[in-house]
Amino acid sequence: MDEGVTGEAEGGTAAGDGPAPAFERDGPAYATIAGVLRGAIAIGALGMGTVLLEGPLAALFGSSRSPIKQALALLAQEGLVSRFDGRGMMVGDGGAPPNRVPVTAAMLGLDAADGENGGKVGSWQNAGRKLYYDVERALILRSVFGRFRVNELALARHFGVGRTVARDVLMQAQAAGIIAKDDKSHWYLVPLDADRFNDLYELRELLEPVAIRSAAGHVPPAELTAMAARLEAVNAAYPRLDVAELDVLETDLHVRCIGYGRNSEILEALRRARCLLVAGKHIQAALSHDRHIDPFMDEHLDIIRALMETDGERAAGGLLHHLSASRQKAMERLDAFHAVNAIEPVPYIHD
Repeated sequence: MDEGVTGEAEGGTAAGDGPAPAFERDGPAYATIAGVLRGAIAIGALGMGTVLLEGPLAALFGSSRSPIKQALALLAQEGLVSRFDGRGMMVGDGGAPPNRVPVTAAMLGLDAADGENGGKVGSWQNAGRKLYYDVERALILRSVFGRFRVNELALARHFGVGRTVARDVLMQAQAAGIIAKDDKSHWYLVPLDADRFNDLYELRELLEPVAIRSAAGHVPPAELTAMAARLEAVNAAYPRLDVAELDVLETDLHVRCIGYGRNSEILEALRRARCLLVAGKHIQAALSHDRHIDPFMDEHLDIIRALMETDGERAAGGLLHHLSASRQKAMERLDAFHAVNAIEPVPYIHD
């Protein structure tokens, strides 16, 4: 999929409003653990610089170290945690000093009651996900109209959270390439116009096939099997689809599989293009009221099956074809979004 651009269709609500989707699906343990940690980071329960160690986390989740290691690797690919000169990983990109505060079950919401998940999914996961989703959506839908300032204090007041939580949310958006800081350390939206769409797609077309080729033979077979099963299930349900469900499939291929590539410099460069996936999710959601969601599951399945057969050349060729087709659809959706939406006020986004 990864065709960017969302907003509300005719007669819909203003761009920037609307609930976060509530798609949840059983998945591998590392994905659930990553979701809990991601939510705790978004809500500020795990502040910037917090050191995360495999052993203590495994004890908290009642798991082995293997899914913890996979979860941390996934969060590192997303730019939420990073390595430092010491044991474990730390929250953030290294801008804050390491903070070796003990991570507790309460910080992760693991002591929260949750009948369906035995208390292991925790309160921060849903609260943190929704807060970040709401902010991310507002930022993306405004960025297609140009460059604007983002006020951290106004964001904190609007959502009734502390400045630390607001800052952590904005740092996540920064890691995704949605916002940046100017020379006075003020947050601003990086414009996501047609030129930037084309530039980022060109970057992806050059680098993602190289990364997926080198990932062949390194993605765990169990993960590929689970990804293929999710694609087949969604394909069978088409067109009764949830955009958030499609977002999981996008992440499977364009983040998780790509993340097994052998060249870390390529993976770092591709992080700059992550905002296209984010934009695609939100723009697709807004336009899906009067348009069918364009299916991409077969294209993804061909690539996943090539990886299952460790055929890197076939995976790379399929991915290049997929991205080339997606670029044109992304531009069409960007035009459609502009045609039915105007700038709507958001309390923490200013000229």
